[in-house]
Amino acid sequence: MDSPYTSGLLSPRFNNNVMVMLTSKELMGRAGISRATLNNYIALGLLPKPEVMAPEGGATRARRIGYFPEAALEALDRVRSLKERGQTMDQIVEELAAEQPGETSRDTLDSSQSVPREAKPAVAAAVQATQVEPVVSPRLTLVDCEQPSYLVNGKFEIEWWNDAAEMSFLEPGRQLAAEMSDRSLFTTFFAGKSLARAAGRTEALKFHLAIAKVRLSKAALFSIDHGVNASQAEELGSIYDAVDPMTSRGLTFTEINLAPDGEKPEWYRLYAAFFREGTLFSYVPAESNIDALVGLLSRRDLVIRDILRSRKPYLTPLAVLVADLQGSMKICAELPPEEYFELINDIWDAMGTRLRKYYATHGKHVGDGLVYYFLPQPDCNYIANAVQCAHEMRETMNEVNRAWKDRKNWLNELKLNIGLDEGEEWFGTYQTPTHLEFTVLGDTINRAARLSDFAHSGTVWISKTMLSKLSSTERQDVRFGIRHQGQGGEEVLVPQSYGRISNLLDLSMPEHFKFQDISGMTVAEILDVIQTNDTDAAGQ
Repeated sequence: MDSPYTSGLLSPRFNNNVMVMLTSKELMGRAGISRATLNNYIALGLLPKPEVMAPEGGATRARRIGYFPEAALEALDRVRSLKERGQTMDQIVEELAAEQPGETSRDTLDSSQSVPREAKPAVAAAVQATQVEPVVSPRLTLVDCEQPSYLVNGKFEIEWWNDAAEMSFLEPGRQLAAEMSDRSLFTTFFAGKSLARAAGRTEALKFHLAIAKVRLSKAALFSIDHGVNASQAEELGSIYDAVDPMTSRGLTFTEINLAPDGEKPEWYRLYAAFFREGTLFSYVPAESNIDALVGLLSRRDLVIRDILRSRKPYLTPLAVLVADLQGSMKICAELPPEEYFELINDIWDAMGTRLRKYYATHGKHVGDGLVYYFLPQPDCNYIANAVQCAHEMRETMNEVNRAWKDRKNWLNELKLNIGLDEGEEWFGTYQTPTHLEFTVLGDTINRAARLSDFAHSGTVWISKTMLSKLSSTERQDVRFGIRHQGQGGEEVLVPQSYGRISNLLDLSMPEHFKFQDISGMTVAEILDVIQTNDTDAAGQ
């Protein structure tokens, strides 16, 4: 069954010259291509830009729709044929251009027609486009675009919004709260002047809650402080119960009327684009040409880069994992440079699946180690995520160790020493014009790094405060403790216990001076974890 959040196909349209015109959706359906492919072909000049006109027959509430001549299907068939012969897109563009004269005659295009600026003349001529504007490629960004847009995380807290969203839905000049827990989208929804009074208010709530329902149970939804009154909470609850979860992760939309009841309708398309970092919502006037925006939303790298560059730091609870390769200086000295880099890349690649599975965010580490942040999630405990991830990383490192032993026939033991801690810290990014990196300000990362340094032989150490934030059920799945030296020098394990750093080390020894700043920290070694979370990562 079709989703209620996508529009149906329009019937073919005829112009005065009896040329059959197709909407972009009809063209994609008949040609079997995606929106991203369509935009790519336009950019390459294989197709002209669509002609934006008013639809006939009231088949849609949109005031203006982009149309292509039916001859575009012939061009797409030709492209498909060349691709089946194994040609690259660059070769296809060159071949189609070479098949036509170098100059387009007036018999093909009259003076009112124009060839896309980046297109080969022959390709545009073959499509017989009428009144097609030149293709221009300004650098559209979500930050500067006129469409109100915002990104929410899995708990539907606002991570970012642009100026257009602030001006349209909120009081101008209002800033996002410093603490992420105070940024509920639904608080903003009911407090704002536009959405709360809009005729399409219920449809907008349905759209958001259908998406939220995929990861947020009703109990989880109402465990978040949305700052709503009793009637608003009842409205959210009844809509949540009525909608089906939107399981599709492709670009989707619904149409809503943002005008107040009784006033002239103001139809908008509310788009949702899904990324690993969250869900992006954009409000676009129904009559607008959306090709540029859709093209942008299909580029995850551009969207997320724009958002991260403009997102303000925020205060959030989080867990930090720091991992260091034991004896890295010795291993680096023994290996040729290219093999050492290969080893480090092998370690990072091997850890990638585990880190994605537990929603880890990569941070900056000085050297060849790893730093990852675990932020609150709607359907799982971020503390448990960090603990389980650390355990799986240790197991994965054993596999890497075996592979490199077989390869090098050496006696080195590859071990990752891991430290874990938690706290509430400022989370943000450092950035240059060409690079950005996530970072955390505060003592949590410093303590985790010290614990990583304290660990040895591939062990995992965790602070008592972090382990205590697991639920009683989650803590039952974790075997932890302290190893002591018996009177005869033998190792004695005391399970389910903790120890102070000052009692575990002789801090008067020069090599232990660096641990004096965490001397009072109470910690434990994680010995084993019963794996209860086998779910793959939900990020896109």
